[in-house]
Amino acid sequence: MTVAPHRPARPTARPGAQPAPGPPGPSAAADGPHPAIDRRLLVLLAFVGCASPLAVDLYLASFPAMARDLGTTPAMVRLTLTAYLVGVALGQPLWGPVSQRHGRRATLVASGLAAVVASVLVVLAPTIELLVAARFLQAVAASAGIVVARAMISDLAHRYDGLRALATMMTIHGLVPVVGPVLGGALATALPWRAVLAVLALVMASQLVVSLRWVPETLPSHRRSARVELGDLRRVVRRPAYLSAALVLGLAVATMMAFVACSPFVYQELLGLSPLQYGLAGTVNALGMTVGGLVSVALARRRVHPSRTLALTAPALVSATLLVLLAAASPWPGLLVLPALLSALCCSLLTTCSMGLAMEQAQDLPGAGSAMLGLFMFGVGAALTPLAGLGSGPGGATVSAVPMGLLMTGCAVLLAAVVAVDARRRRAGAWADGFGSGPPEPVDAPPLTVSRTFSPQSLVN
Repeated sequence: MTVAPHRPARPTARPGAQPAPGPPGPSAAADGPHPAIDRRLLVLLAFVGCASPLAVDLYLASFPAMARDLGTTPAMVRLTLTAYLVGVALGQPLWGPVSQRHGRRATLVASGLAAVVASVLVVLAPTIELLVAARFLQAVAASAGIVVARAMISDLAHRYDGLRALATMMTIHGLVPVVGPVLGGALATALPWRAVLAVLALVMASQLVVSLRWVPETLPSHRRSARVELGDLRRVVRRPAYLSAALVLGLAVATMMAFVACSPFVYQELLGLSPLQYGLAGTVNALGMTVGGLVSVALARRRVHPSRTLALTAPALVSATLLVLLAAASPWPGLLVLPALLSALCCSLLTTCSMGLAMEQAQDLPGAGSAMLGLFMFGVGAALTPLAGLGSGPGGATVSAVPMGLLMTGCAVLLAAVVAVDARRRRAGAWADGFGSGPPEPVDAPPLTVSRTFSPQSLVN
C-alpha cells in the first residue's frame, strides 16, 4: 500500500504578519483534490491509537463487580480510571520527544512491548492498590499510540487536509466507545472482570503486531532531532493560540470523563440497569460522539474555520450539561440520557476542532505539539474526575447523579469562557493560523510505503 504525496504548489508567502511567539513558517501539505494521507493508513493509525479509549470503555460495566470482588469502595475502583488518565497524561509528553528523536515506528514498537507487559500485570493484580499501580504503568506505555498517530498525521498533512485526517481518525476512535460499552457489558455478564481486562491485553498485543508489520515510518532521519528535546514541550505551550486550543481540548475531554467515571454507578446502582443494559446506554452516547466526528469531517471538507465551530458549539455544550444537571436533580434522573447524548456530540466537535487548531500552531514541532495535547486531554480529566465522588453516600455508595451534573456543567462553563477569550483575541488579530485564505505551501515529505514485512533495520529507517 502506497501513500502518495501531493504535487507541491508554488511556494507563496502567507499574507499577513505572523504573531509572536507563534511557530515558524511550516511546510504544509497542499489542500488539493487528492487526500494527503491514504485512508488505509488512517485506519492503521486509528487502530494503533485506540488503546486509550478502549481501556476506558471496555471495563466500565465491571466496576461494581470489581468493588465487590476486591472488597473496596466505588471511589477506589474509580481510582483505577483516574490512574489510567494520569498515566496517559504524563506518558504522552515523554513519547512525543522520543518519537521526534528516534522515529515514529521504533517508538510505537518499544511502547507496544511495554504495554503488553503492563497489561499482564493488570490482569494478575491481587489487590486494588496494585491494580491502580498497574493501570498507571499500562497507561504510560499505551499513551504512545495516540501521540505518535497524531504526530504522523502532522508529518504528512496540514491545514484542512490535516484537520480532515485528524477528524477521520477521531471518528474511527469514536467507534470504540460505540462497541466498547456493549462489548464490555456482554463480557461483564458472561465473564469475571479479570477476563475482561485480559481482552484488553490481547488488543494491545494486536496493536504491537500491526506496528511491526504494517505501520510505515513518516519521519525521515534528516528531520529528526539530534537528541530528546524536552524543551520543545515548553516552547510549544508558550504559544498563546496553541495553549488556548489545548485548554478547550482538555476541558471538552474532562466534561466527557466526568460522565464516563460516574455513569457505571449512576446507571447500574441508581437507575437499576444491568451491565449489558448499561453498555447499550453507553453506546447511545458513543454514537453521538461518532456523529460529531462525521460532522467535523464534513465541515473541514467545506473549509469551515474550526474556531467558528468552537464558538457555535461551546454554548450548546453548556446548555446540554445544564439539562443533565436539572435531570439529575429531578425525581426522574433517567431523563439525563438525552442531554448526555447531546453533550457527547458537542464534545466530539470541540475535541476535533481544537485539536486541529493546536496542531496547526505546532507544525514545526509536531511531536512536542501532539505530546502536550495528550497532557491537556487526559491531565485535566484526571485532575477533575475524582471530584465527582465527593457527593457519595456512606461507604462510597452512589446516591445521586447531581455531583456528575455539577462537574460536567463546571467544565463546560470554563470551556465556553476560554472559547470566548480565544474569539476576542482572533478578532483583534492577536494570533493567526494556517486555516485562512491563501495558497498552500509545498510538502516536504517523501513517498511512503506501508511495510508488509518486518526486519530489525526497518525500525531505524
